[in-house]
Amino acid sequence: MHLRGAKVLVTGATGGIGQALAVALAARGGEVVLTGRRTDKLEPLAEKLGGRAVPADLADRGAVEQLLDAAGEIDVLVANAALPATGLLADFSIGEIDRALDVNLRAPIVMAKLAGERMAARRRGHLVFISSLSGKTASGQASLYNATKFGMRGFALALREDMRPHGVGVSTVFPGFIRDAGMFADSGAPLPRGVGTRSPEDVARATVRAIEKNLAEVDVAPLNLRLAALIGSTAPGLSAAVQRRLGADKTSEQLAKGQRDKR
Repeated sequence: MHLRGAKVLVTGATGGIGQALAVALAARGGEVVLTGRRTDKLEPLAEKLGGRAVPADLADRGAVEQLLDAAGEIDVLVANAALPATGLLADFSIGEIDRALDVNLRAPIVMAKLAGERMAARRRGHLVFISSLSGKTASGQASLYNATKFGMRGFALALREDMRPHGVGVSTVFPGFIRDAGMFADSGAPLPRGVGTRSPEDVARATVRAIEKNLAEVDVAPLNLRLAALIGSTAPGLSAAVQRRLGADKTSEQLAKGQRDKR
């Protein structure tokens, strides 16, 4: 998929990772359509990049279809918007559970359906889902967030096979701990010992590579975290024991507290 001249819809464009995605995609020649809830950040960014701003709250089910109608024919969808959902399940209200499921999982699925049908008819396009390594390995105090990210991975892998005969690519990007922006950085939680980070720009570069090379999955994390994710998917019991030994439970607790204070 060539990005030059392609119309690219980026959700969650007002966050730090979303902004990095928008900048990188525009730099490759994409015509960006940016969406998010914060118009004070969305509109100046769109103007700076020569794109278009379409405000939307993806927790509103009706807003998802309205967004796709307003965006028009798009060549690339980058589903980046997500809500933080770390914490014990008992600490979430039913409404908060519904909101996390709607934004993190339902909205990307519905957007992929609507945009993907048009792409398949033109036999051209690419769907990208910005997930998390939490979609490959589970951790304590993240059952709801893990559910949305595990679900997204399974959806994307199956959809990739379904869209392949129609000339439409599907990719998933899995960031680990991202510094300077995003849910982890915003929470102020400390990292476990020996765990490194990547930048929002690293996520953006990985996304561009996934689109241009039609890669199924790309991890954006240091080698030790990528290996941990592999162990977590093949030996979950061992992974949980290692996480406890490294103090990951304290990180999850601080992450949940930081996110709870912002809910």
